[in-house]
Amino acid sequence: MNITKHTFLSLLLLAVFLFANLNTQAQKVGVVLSGGAASGMAHIGVLKALEENHIPIDFITGTSMGALVGSLYAMGFSPTQIEGIVKTEQFRNMSEGMIDVKYAYYFKRGDDDASWITLRLFDSTILRTLPTNVISPIAMDFGMMELAGPAAAAAGYNFDSLFIPFRCVASDIEKKESVIFRKGDLAQAVRASMSYPFYIRPILVDGKLLFDGGLYNNFPSNVMYDDFYPDFIIGSNVSANNPPPDEDNILSQIKSMLQSKSDFKVQCENGIVIEPKTDVALFNFKNVQPLIDSGYASAMRQMEMIKLYTERRVAPDAINTKRAKFKAKQPEIVFDNIYFEGLNWKQEEYAMKILRHKKDKISLKDIKEGYFRLSADNKIKYIYPKATFNPLTGFYDLYLRVKKERNIITDFGGDFSNRPISEGYLGIKYNYLGAIATSLMANGYFGKLYSSAQVKARIDFPFKTPMYIEPNFTWNHWDYYKSSNAFTKDIRPLYLLQSEEYGDLNIGFPTGRKGRIVTGAGGARITDKYYQNSNFTERDTADRTDFDAFTAQAYYEINSLNRKQYANQGEYLNLKVRYVNGMETNTPGSTAAITDSNFTKHHEWLVLKFKAERYFNRRGSFKVGLFGEGAYSTQTLFHNYTSSILSCPAFQPTPDSKTVFLENYRAQQYLAGGIKLVFNIRKNVEIRAEAYIFQPVQTLVKTADNKTDYTLPFTLQHYIGTSAIVWTTPVGPLSLGVNYYDQVTTPFTFLFHFGYIMFNRRALD
Repeated sequence: MNITKHTFLSLLLLAVFLFANLNTQAQKVGVVLSGGAASGMAHIGVLKALEENHIPIDFITGTSMGALVGSLYAMGFSPTQIEGIVKTEQFRNMSEGMIDVKYAYYFKRGDDDASWITLRLFDSTILRTLPTNVISPIAMDFGMMELAGPAAAAAGYNFDSLFIPFRCVASDIEKKESVIFRKGDLAQAVRASMSYPFYIRPILVDGKLLFDGGLYNNFPSNVMYDDFYPDFIIGSNVSANNPPPDEDNILSQIKSMLQSKSDFKVQCENGIVIEPKTDVALFNFKNVQPLIDSGYASAMRQMEMIKLYTERRVAPDAINTKRAKFKAKQPEIVFDNIYFEGLNWKQEEYAMKILRHKKDKISLKDIKEGYFRLSADNKIKYIYPKATFNPLTGFYDLYLRVKKERNIITDFGGDFSNRPISEGYLGIKYNYLGAIATSLMANGYFGKLYSSAQVKARIDFPFKTPMYIEPNFTWNHWDYYKSSNAFTKDIRPLYLLQSEEYGDLNIGFPTGRKGRIVTGAGGARITDKYYQNSNFTERDTADRTDFDAFTAQAYYEINSLNRKQYANQGEYLNLKVRYVNGMETNTPGSTAAITDSNFTKHHEWLVLKFKAERYFNRRGSFKVGLFGEGAYSTQTLFHNYTSSILSCPAFQPTPDSKTVFLENYRAQQYLAGGIKLVFNIRKNVEIRAEAYIFQPVQTLVKTADNKTDYTLPFTLQHYIGTSAIVWTTPVGPLSLGVNYYDQVTTPFTFLFHFGYIMFNRRALD
C-alpha cells in the first residue's frame, strides 16, 4: 500500500490527538490537606473553589483538621454542606468539648465545691493521675460516629470505596512512626488523626495509642503519591514547621521533642501548593467564615495555573449524580445490639438501664440521650462509641468502650485571697459501680473564716425513673471576727461565731435533662456566739443562742450554668419550701441587758424561697445575665435582735457577699434582683459588672434594749454592686475586683482571689 506524505502526516496528527485526548481523560487529581487546627477551616474554601471551577478531585488525603475536612468530602458532603456543618452549634460544641444543653444531664452532677483538681489514688506516680486532655471528647466522639457511620458502612469499611478514595494519618508515639488508615472505622481513623497532644484525649486503635497525625506527617503528600499515584497533586497547607526550640521556652522545647519536621511540598513532578493566609488561635473556632474565605481566595489566585495543568473537567451534574448515588447507599443508623468493653456483667446491667435500651431496635436519636446520660455519671471516666454495620441483619451494632472511674479519688482546691478569707479544700471519694452505683464522700474546708467537715453517701438506682438516696452529716463553723476586713482597722470588728451540726436524708429524682426534684428531712443544732454591741473587752463573755430543730425540705432545681462560679452561659432556677420546728435556748453574756436571763422558746415556721439566673447571647463576646431572688418566711422573732437577724434568710449574690456578715441584706421576707454584664476580652478572660437591689418587705431594727422591731413595709432598699476582671483558668478563677455595699461604713471593699469561694450547704438553707 502506498501512503502519501500528506496522508502520513494526517495519521500522525490523529494519533497525537487521540493520545493527548486519552491522556486527558485518564488524568487523575489528588488533593492533600495539611493539619493546622482551626486554620484547617481554610481547606473548605479550597475545595469550594476547585468544585466551582470543575476541577476533578479523584483522591484526598489529610492530617488532623485536614483529615476531618477531607473525610467529610469523602463521605459525600459538598463543600457548601461542609461549610454548613462547621457553622453549626453541634460542631462548636465538639470543638470546645461541650455537651449540647439539650443533652446535659444535671441529675448526675454532684454538689459544687471548691476543688481545683482531681487525683486518683493508688497509682504508681502522681503524674499518672493528671488529666491528659483539656477538653472533653465525649461530644466529638459521638458526633464523628453520627457523621461518618453511614458513609463507612456504604463503603464496606474500605476507604477506597468512599465517594472519593481517602487516606488519613495518625501517630504511634511508641514506635515513633505514622499510621496510615486505608480501611476500618472511618470515625475512629479521623478521631485518631485529630488527637492533638494534651488537648484531645488519644484513642486506642487495634491496641495502639494513637495521637495527632501532624506529629510525624503534617502534610501527607507522600501518602497520596504512594497510594494513588495521581497525575497532578493540589496541596492546601495552613501549617509550618516549628521554629528552633528556645532555651527559655519550655513549650517550644516540648513541641520540638514531640513533632517531626514535615515536608510541605508535593511528592511528584506535577503539583501545586495553595497556602491560605490565616491568623487565628490554634483552637479558636468562633468565626470560621474568614478562614473559609481565605482558602477560597488563595485557591482562586492560583486557579489559572491549576487549570493549565488539569485539562480534565467534571460537570456539576455528574458530581451531583455521583454524590446522590453514594448517599443513597448509606444505611440509616439503627442499632440492633449493644456491646460493652471494660465492664463486668453487673456494671453492664447498670449501664444498659441508663441507656434505656428496651426496644429490639433503637435509633441514633433514641440512643443519644442515654449515651450522654451515661457519660455524665461520675462513676464513668470515659466512653468511646463505635457503630458497625452488619450486612446480614441490615442494622448496626454499637460497641461502647467504657473506662470506669477509679475507686478512690481525691480533690484538692480552695481559695487564696488578699483578705483573711483564704481556705483550703480536701475531698475524698470512694466509688462503687455494680447493678447500682454508690459513692461514699468526705470533705473538709480549713480557713480563718470558714471550717467544715462533711460525710455523705449517694446511692443511685437506675430505675425507669432514676432516683438517688443521699444521707449526709455536716459540721460548719464561721468566724466573722478573725476574718474581718483588713481595710477597716479603724472600725472594731464584729464578734460573731456561728457553728452548726446537722444530718439529713435526701431523695432525688430527675425532671428532664436539666432539672431534679429533691425532698428530705433531718435534724440540726445551730449555735451562735456574739456580743450585743462592739464595746467589749477580753474579760467579757459572749451571748449564746442554741437552736435545736427538726427540718424538712423539698425543692425543684434546674441548672445548666457552664461554671460553678462566675458563670456566663446557661440558666439556674431553684424553688424551695422548708419546714422548721425547733427550740431556742438563749444564754446571755456580759454585754446583754441587765434584765436578761436564760430563755427558751419554741419556734415553728415555713420558708418559701426562689432563686433564678439566666444568661443571654450564649456565643457572643458580650453577654447579659439577669438574676432574681425572693423569700417569704413565717418565722417568729428570736430573743434578741442579733439572734433574730442571724436566723433570717440572707441575700448573698456575689462571692464577696458570702464572706461578710451584712445585716442590711437579711430579712424574713424580701425580693431582690440584678443584672450582670459580661464582656469577653479573650477566651476565658472577661470584665464583669453586676448591680443588685434588695427590697425587704419589713426591715428588722434594734431597739434600745437589744430587742427587735419592724419598720413600715417597703421603707428601705439596699444595693450591691461589683466590678471585676476574671480569668477562668483550667483549675479555677482568678479575680480582681471592687465591691459596693449600701451602708454607712466601708461601702467599698477590694477583693483579689484565686480559686472558689464556696462552702458546704447550711443547715437551714
